[in-house]
Amino acid sequence: MKELNLQKILTESVNENTHDLDLKTTNEILTLINQEDSKISQAVKEQIPTIGKIVDQIFIKFQNNGRLIYLGAGSSGRIGVLDASEMLPTYGVADKFFGYIAGGDLALRIPIEGAEDSEELAVQDLKNINLTSNDTVIGIGASGRTPYVIGALKYAKSINAFSVGLCMTTDSEFRKYSDGVIEVNSGPEVVTGSTRMKSGTATKMVLNMISTTLMIKSGKVYDNLMIDVKATNEKLVARCIKIVNELTQTSDNEKTLAILKEADMDCKFASIMITNQVSYQEAQLLFEKNHKSLRGLI
Repeated sequence: MKELNLQKILTESVNENTHDLDLKTTNEILTLINQEDSKISQAVKEQIPTIGKIVDQIFIKFQNNGRLIYLGAGSSGRIGVLDASEMLPTYGVADKFFGYIAGGDLALRIPIEGAEDSEELAVQDLKNINLTSNDTVIGIGASGRTPYVIGALKYAKSINAFSVGLCMTTDSEFRKYSDGVIEVNSGPEVVTGSTRMKSGTATKMVLNMISTTLMIKSGKVYDNLMIDVKATNEKLVARCIKIVNELTQTSDNEKTLAILKEADMDCKFASIMITNQVSYQEAQLLFEKNHKSLRGLI
């Protein structure tokens, strides 16, 4: 087994601001955690130029029917699965984002010993979904050296998929195996080595930025409204009504809901129907003729 030198991993360094945690009051502990968390946004901001270039490359892949696959172990893997899972209800996208965690779905709830140390498991996970050169793999690991993630990055690169490393340390090992790498210097954790904290927060922020920007560029947002939200519960039905009312400058919820039902609960088509006084089928034709864009139709 390869010996690790934790002194060289930034996420394992000791935070000089949080000594004597066990002697502090509840409010003192909470204040320290909050103070450290407040530094994350700036650390992510410094990576925006890199993130922007990577998003543009992923979008090119998207336009060629490519997919975005997140892989990670532990907290990193769970956060990737979370971000991917939210694309369907939020944007109506079921075939573009996928999340995998070392050890499989059981590892979302129960740690699977040793799974993160296997490069082969990652390769098998990617082969199981028939990874192609049109796809993008974002390997996530706070330390920048997780073997499971490195295995994924190596395999993605070997078949000319776009390979991206996301970590919370500088000069990471991911650089050796990636086409692009996002290195957020989130700094030492409040509790030494507990990367579910600042590292996890930074990871979620970056993935939010990547996936949301991709969906905006893909036409899933009009103005600042999620026009492809899926009404899978009462709250989301109410959100659909609110979105259509906003888009059409109307306030008759009952009428809006009736038209939404005619439009198979699709906010885009319901809005076109109301604005242009056309049927669902006519709204679909108008949308296609307008290059699948709402701009100019409402």
